[in-house]
Amino acid sequence: MASDKVVDIYTDGSCSGNPGPGGWGVVLRFGGHERELSGNLLETTNNQMELTAAIEGLSALKRPSRVHLHTDSRYLRDGITSWLETWKANGWRTAGRKPVKNADLWRRLEAAAANHDVSWFWIKGHAGHADNERADVLARQALSELLDRGR
Repeated sequence: MASDKVVDIYTDGSCSGNPGPGGWGVVLRFGGHERELSGNLLETTNNQMELTAAIEGLSALKRPSRVHLHTDSRYLRDGITSWLETWKANGWRTAGRKPVKNADLWRRLEAAAANHDVSWFWIKGHAGHADNERADVLARQALSELLDRGR
């Protein structure tokens, strides 16, 4: 890796209905620098927004980095750290032999993480962690912008 410094990435997703319109938010911190990202989709799920936030956060990095990615989504953290290798070995099928949901996003996430040394952390959502709360606000604002355009 290019540096021993760690990039901290905080991600969150939001959805109105499931499926329905959704938003995602990311806070990136490196040294004294901070960057915020967000976006939205008209028809999505909460899990898809969680995955998209992580993909976008990792994709924003300009060089290979040590990353601590923080998420309040157990689906995201457990999927990337525990389930992904088994899904791939099973031809993108679950233990119950059903197709893996969001396989396209899991593939994109794996590719986005490939150039980095990523440690994945679960943090409790809505528990007062400032950067997690900020990512949540960004995701909800992106969702609100989408809903406001539809009015």
